[in-house]
Amino acid sequence: MISALPMYWFTETKAAHVAFWVLVRDHLRANGVKAPKSLNEMKSPYEVWSAQDLTLSHICSLPYRLEFKDKVTRIGASDYGLEGCGPGQYRALFIVRDDHPAENPEDLNAATMALNSDDSHSGWGDAANWAIARDIRFNPRRWTGSHQNSLGTVVAGGAEFCTIDARTFEVLKMIDPHTQLVRVIGATDPSPGMTFVTARGNDPAPFREAIRSAIASMEDRHRPMFGLKDIIALPDEAYDIPVPPDPRSWNI
Repeated sequence: MISALPMYWFTETKAAHVAFWVLVRDHLRANGVKAPKSLNEMKSPYEVWSAQDLTLSHICSLPYRLEFKDKVTRIGASDYGLEGCGPGQYRALFIVRDDHPAENPEDLNAATMALNSDDSHSGWGDAANWAIARDIRFNPRRWTGSHQNSLGTVVAGGAEFCTIDARTFEVLKMIDPHTQLVRVIGATDPSPGMTFVTARGNDPAPFREAIRSAIASMEDRHRPMFGLKDIIALPDEAYDIPVPPDPRSWNI
């Protein structure tokens, strides 16, 4: 068995992730569902999502749509109560340095972009789909490996902007002073938030119950860093989002 919670995992959020998992694990076991003792920190997200004995993880909607839709059981989308989003939704924020002249995302046509990875919905796919719908084209130039690195790249002048999902930016505002040097100039349209999954064939109902129980039972000291308010079982069509182009095809 394997469980992992790789999304929104920072040194500063680790204790909250672990506390949440212990509550989920104990609720699952009390209701006859086997669960591993600890979260796995060693395997890559793709290894976790591919595991035949996956107990619980969460996944970004782009790799879910690209590769894992038919390989895992969807439990529900994370609801963080984010501004401008419905239940179980999030959106990506357009981030520029404080001294950048852009006032809104439309001003970023042909602007250089830092992106955490090709398979990030919030760091690339959502922004690309937003741009395509408005006949705008960005210039993805710097691959950074994480949203936090993208933020640092923008602050350092290595790119004009990046997109970071609203929940990640909430966490970064608590832990990274670079957030004081940037502005949010707009946001993409809302889409399904980080989605909890389990192995193919598992019944999602006891997992939703365990997650809601853990949210209700979490100690107050962990709530700001974990932030989860509910889990929402969105309909299948909520995930019918176009696959974005390869960012390398957009270099201007």
